[in-house]
Amino acid sequence: MVVRFLLLAFLVFGFGLTRRVNSHEESGERSCVSNSEEMHIQADFKPGIITLDGCANDWEDIDGSEFSLRPALDPDEDHEYKDGKMTVKALHDGNNVFFLLQVDGNYVYSKGDIKKCPSVALMFQIGDNATNHNMGGCKEKKGSCTNKTCKGHEVDLMHFVIGNAIPGRLYGGGDNSFGPLVDAYAWNPHCRYLNGMGPSGKLIRPSYLRNHSSGQNNWKGAWWHSSFADKSGFVEEDSPYSKGGEKGTYYFEFARPLRTMDRLQQDVQFTIDWSSKVSVAFWYPVDGKQWVGSGHYTINCDWASLDIACGSVLTDASRSGWDMASAFALLFSVAALCIAIFVSYHVSRPNTVKFAPVENL
Repeated sequence: MVVRFLLLAFLVFGFGLTRRVNSHEESGERSCVSNSEEMHIQADFKPGIITLDGCANDWEDIDGSEFSLRPALDPDEDHEYKDGKMTVKALHDGNNVFFLLQVDGNYVYSKGDIKKCPSVALMFQIGDNATNHNMGGCKEKKGSCTNKTCKGHEVDLMHFVIGNAIPGRLYGGGDNSFGPLVDAYAWNPHCRYLNGMGPSGKLIRPSYLRNHSSGQNNWKGAWWHSSFADKSGFVEEDSPYSKGGEKGTYYFEFARPLRTMDRLQQDVQFTIDWSSKVSVAFWYPVDGKQWVGSGHYTINCDWASLDIACGSVLTDASRSGWDMASAFALLFSVAALCIAIFVSYHVSRPNTVKFAPVENL
């Protein structure tokens, strides 16, 4: 189930950077009532707007989709996240797709303890048969998952955990071996791996990584909290972190190329004027207790639709500039046509010089 879609953070902190995420079991029956028509995220074409710094000021004029957050294992209305809904915003610039996840909450932070800090994740369908439930839904168990036995159940995972991350600092976009942002793929909760690593746990040879961008972190991301003081020092006396219990809004900002060089069914490939399936999860240490991998909130118990739109982004000023340019181009074309006709006429006009025999000269 989307629900357990990660202990990816375990890869990064506290478990020796293991290459495969520890799995967990689901208990009880699953009930999902989803209104798919409302589960919609629009990514319009708006280039040159977003700076990845975790701040949301440059997103103010971008429309978002608002979702209730309910426990993935028990999506009952009575158990909703109490501090507010999650707003998801998205856009693209023709090369990259950008996301902003925004959710209210008291500031909680425990240095180095990732499970006492908020965390978010994005999951995308890759394989045609990949389900939101059970993180792809492959029936195979750990040890029997392969790209053949689980073919068609691939999902793309991106997980960001505050942990030791500095607010406003950009992470990701490089080696996927460490850091608060990890790029992974899965077939089910028991079979989850970092990009470039297969069921054997062995890293694909470096030459292949260089050629096909596998094993690299295609995502970049940053986070912020609206209660943070505007400071740049990172020592205890001049910390960029808020004080525990301060109310505010968490902002998580991410970007990734629309298309990657992946050849292993580990990355979702976004297409302009096309829809992809996405899920968003949020971990929060309620009452100061550590969260568990399967204890996260999610925007829906089934996939939501992410629409990568195409269209004009002309503003009034750009329209005016475009109209002037068009008028000038039309005038230039008409002038060139007139010159061409004039030249053609004189070139093709009959020669009016009378012929005079040589002997008469």
